[in-house]
Amino acid sequence: MTKVQKGEYTRFSYYGTTKPSAASEEPAVSECPKIRTMMFLFLAIAAILGAGGVLTMLEAARIEAAHPATGRFVHVEGGRLHVLELGPLGREQQLPIVLVHGASGNLNDLRLALGDRLAANRRVILFDRPGHGWSDRPGGVADASPARQAALIMEALDRMGVERFVLLGHSLGGAVASALALAYPDRLAGLILLAPVTHPWEGSHIDWYNVVLSMPVIGRLFAYTVVTPLSFLLLDGGVASVFKPQAAPADYVRRAAIRLLLRPAQCVANAQDLAALKAFVAAQVPRYGEIGVPTIIVTGSADDTVSPQLHARNFAAAVPNARLVMLAGIGHMPHHAETDTVVAAVEQLRAVPVKVEVT
Repeated sequence: MTKVQKGEYTRFSYYGTTKPSAASEEPAVSECPKIRTMMFLFLAIAAILGAGGVLTMLEAARIEAAHPATGRFVHVEGGRLHVLELGPLGREQQLPIVLVHGASGNLNDLRLALGDRLAANRRVILFDRPGHGWSDRPGGVADASPARQAALIMEALDRMGVERFVLLGHSLGGAVASALALAYPDRLAGLILLAPVTHPWEGSHIDWYNVVLSMPVIGRLFAYTVVTPLSFLLLDGGVASVFKPQAAPADYVRRAAIRLLLRPAQCVANAQDLAALKAFVAAQVPRYGEIGVPTIIVTGSADDTVSPQLHARNFAAAVPNARLVMLAGIGHMPHHAETDTVVAAVEQLRAVPVKVEVT
């Protein structure tokens, strides 16, 4: 047996006992702290994500309890859409009007500003777009297409027995409304767009967290672990940014149920919508001349969320029977800032030559 000197250790093999070489013992000693550090970091990250996941689920349940569905559910292919109806059902003096909300929200935004006013003498039908508010997203990421959302809304209207109607869309909802006007021209009596997204823009113009959320695997992990805690820091600033230079209405976040956006599935749906939007409107631009219904576009000159020059003005120039109302000093939410003007536009909808009105 080989004698081992003091201070040495041995390793055993089928061929006897030998002293380890320097090359074999140094990595084992030096790598131990690295392994321990990596394990610690892994466990710390797992603990943080786990805590974020638990917080997300608890907060989502609390949000849903605070903001339950206020309308009814209409079945469409693969799921249901949430619909709220206001006004004198069965006793309408005018054609019904369908309202389609924009990004990062739900039907309550348009309900707050326009619902009761418009419902005085007509049936008002408000939709949660697929994947938003309380509506399902039966097609998953495929439902990010405004054309697909328009088709689902039309399917719901068919089931509700609604034949002809006036259509109003705000912001991203304007892309859905214009897609519906192109696909179902015989069903529309008129089109109103508020600060609409209609044309492609330079750059991405999507916040970094929406870029992450729109990724197939990472996005869902991010949504179910990080977004809700992060939103506590971002939500109020985001709302203020959309309304500027005006202030948001008092208690807007609660009254418009904006926190429904913070649920993981709606976060992902919203990000997918934004990621798909630019390519969609780019493909749709050449067809705007086909829109034949009377159209009114209301936008604010101070809107730095959706450029009124790039979108509203160009859209008005492309649509034969369009009228553009440019509100001086108003931002991205004209239905809140100038409600009377928007209501008047709906009531006075008629075919007129393209022109710009500054008020």
